[in-house]
Amino acid sequence: MLNDFLRTSRTAAVVLAVIRVYLGVTWLKAGIGKLTGGFEVQGFLQGSISKAEGAHPAVQGWWAGFLESFALPNHELFAQLVMWGEILAGIALILGLFTTAAAFGGILMNFAFLFSGTVSTNPQMVILTVIILAAGINAGRYGLDHWIVPLIQKRRPHLRKSQLAHT
Repeated sequence: MLNDFLRTSRTAAVVLAVIRVYLGVTWLKAGIGKLTGGFEVQGFLQGSISKAEGAHPAVQGWWAGFLESFALPNHELFAQLVMWGEILAGIALILGLFTTAAAFGGILMNFAFLFSGTVSTNPQMVILTVIILAAGINAGRYGLDHWIVPLIQKRRPHLRKSQLAHT
């Protein structure tokens, strides 16, 4: 019943648009702050790795191993991925363009930050993003997806709306 409401209701679409824009502005502000502030990820990664020690580690050993062996040696790449990922997810969510893909990218970043021992606004953003993802295509009804999804459906008629909501 709640799922049907989220996926089909115009009232829900309005609420989803507000949530979507809020998330988009949050991501965009974070990304622009990194772009204009000379973002450097090396210290963050080292801090996250150090949180994997002690009796009650905030970072799991497997994640710290990934950060130490892969992310830290490639810290410049990861800085670009985070900064541009936040900016692009923000813009897409604000515009309602490829909403579910943008929300999925955003939630992946939220989980990466949570795995790295940073709480901040990430739990709140995860909850709101789960709502957007559960709503599927209805989350972009009042956005550019309203026009983009029908165009995609015309070019790929074998895809149903439910499949497009998950791509």
